[in-house]
Amino acid sequence: MENPGCTHAWRTLAEKPRTMLVNFTKMVVKLGKDDPRRIIHSFKFGFALVLISILKYFRPSFYAFGDNIMWAVLTVVLVLEFSVGATLGKGFNRVLATGSAGALAVALRKIASYSGDKGKLVLTSVTVFFVAGTVTFMRFSPRLKARYDYGMIIFILTFCLVSLSENSENDLLEVAQERLLTIIIGSCIAITVCICIFPVWIGQDLHNQIASNVVKLAEFLEGFRDEYFNNLENTAEAENDKPFLHRYESILSSKTSEETMAVLARWEPCHGRFRFRHPWNQYLKIGNQIRLCAYKIKALSVFLLRSDTTPYEFRSRIEEPCTNIIMESVKALKESSVILKNMAKSPMPNPHVANAKNAAESLKSVLRTNPWEGADHLEIIPVATVASLLIDLVFCVEKICEAVDELANLANFVPSELLHRGTVQPISDNDGSVHVISIAE
Repeated sequence: MENPGCTHAWRTLAEKPRTMLVNFTKMVVKLGKDDPRRIIHSFKFGFALVLISILKYFRPSFYAFGDNIMWAVLTVVLVLEFSVGATLGKGFNRVLATGSAGALAVALRKIASYSGDKGKLVLTSVTVFFVAGTVTFMRFSPRLKARYDYGMIIFILTFCLVSLSENSENDLLEVAQERLLTIIIGSCIAITVCICIFPVWIGQDLHNQIASNVVKLAEFLEGFRDEYFNNLENTAEAENDKPFLHRYESILSSKTSEETMAVLARWEPCHGRFRFRHPWNQYLKIGNQIRLCAYKIKALSVFLLRSDTTPYEFRSRIEEPCTNIIMESVKALKESSVILKNMAKSPMPNPHVANAKNAAESLKSVLRTNPWEGADHLEIIPVATVASLLIDLVFCVEKICEAVDELANLANFVPSELLHRGTVQPISDNDGSVHVISIAE
């Protein structure tokens, strides 16, 4: 008689591969939907390797390299990255480190060969110790590590391989030349494929991320105004229904990614409206100011979730100046995001910042009159803290707008007036409406 428990176990075991396949398929689909450029990059990677395999059969140029052509394959695998900046950085680091380390190692081996077998062993050990230790110590420098860490690793590896090789100097020099040439070929193929086929510019991603983060701040402040100064007192119960409460949280952990993107963006050539030596460091300054503002918002979100414990009567006494602060700050942030998105100078944020500062002074005046005189201090403290945070928020918004304006000047953004030089004048006649468009020269 068949055991039901055993049958169930076999069914479970048979279903497991199917479940794993379904989960894997869902993960792949999600990765592709989140960023379709990942799919394109995968095809680019395969295409670059196909080009290497085709070049391998070209005669006589590449056939003479023999097994050294595999260094070109290895270079493509290691160098071809998702973005143009990362690929250029790794390609440059690999070629420069391989060439300089190989040349230095061959020269030091030649010098050591004049001291006999024992002397050569001692001098080789000393040079490997000194060079590897020095370059390793240089990797601790944040400035060098940010841009040349990969190159310094390749330098140590190449120097040690050449220095400790048992080949003669003549054979070693020939092999080194062939490998360096194949590495240059692999780097050139990786860079060409990365730039010519649907390039991903990391600088553009950084630019878009900063602009998006500014919008996230504005969206939270809008939602905060609508939720905090209402009389429904059910904010905490519907936290999951308010996406603006969590959308800004990605800003708090964006420092590392922004710094990495800024470093990689410096390797990229001119593209679009991003010129050579674009002020990428200024994006980091804007990002730091955005994070400072996000930390204030984090504190505001705590009081928003606890607003049902504070009587609406207390909140209503500071509602008008607080609402003005929030509205003007939102307008200033949105105007700054427009400047970033359009890469066009505009004085529009300045009046809103001035209005927000005036509203902050009005709020300070209200607080000085102690509008909650005689109330329980435990009920007053949360409301007063919210008011204080909003006053500090104005300063943060002002710094963000100033940093964006500084970027517009450093990057030579075009004046916004040049983007709107045409006029549209509707003229009605007997047959209907005719639109006359005049464009300035």
